[in-house]
Amino acid sequence: MSDKTAKTIRIKWVRSGIGFTYHQKTIVRSLGLRKLNHTVVRPDTPQIRGVVASVPHLLEIVPQPVPPAWASIPEYTVHPPEPTPPAAAEAAPEAAAAPAEAPGEVAQAAEPEEEIAPAKVKAPKAKAAKAKSAKAGEKKEKPAVKKSKSTKGSKK
Repeated sequence: MSDKTAKTIRIKWVRSGIGFTYHQKTIVRSLGLRKLNHTVVRPDTPQIRGVVASVPHLLEIVPQPVPPAWASIPEYTVHPPEPTPPAAAEAAPEAAAAPAEAPGEVAQAAEPEEEIAPAKVKAPKAKAAKAKSAKAGEKKEKPAVKKSKSTKGSKK
């Protein structure tokens, strides 16, 4: 049974169905071909071969593609990490916890840093411009009188 499942053919649509009968176009679509130069894989049975033979001017049986040689060579090899011995694993955390000191050196206690007063934050330019325009508005008040600019029908 594995021999039957392994045998397949690749069918390619090579010519447009324009100018041919509706029946021939339907045969191409029934094989699962959707557009020109589309390739499908179908089982190699006498029925499929007969359908392809009914429209040989539109379809073509193409050979199986050959995989490139470079695809079979791996680019790199991943190795599992090497296990560390238990004695070395226990000593490593102790060494990391204690800081290394040179002989004759005394460890100094960390001094508290002086508090620095925060610098004044400047307002963004947009806010500064609004503040200036608000001050200018307080100094001068313009009268709310509308002037008519229309010249048609104006009488003096």
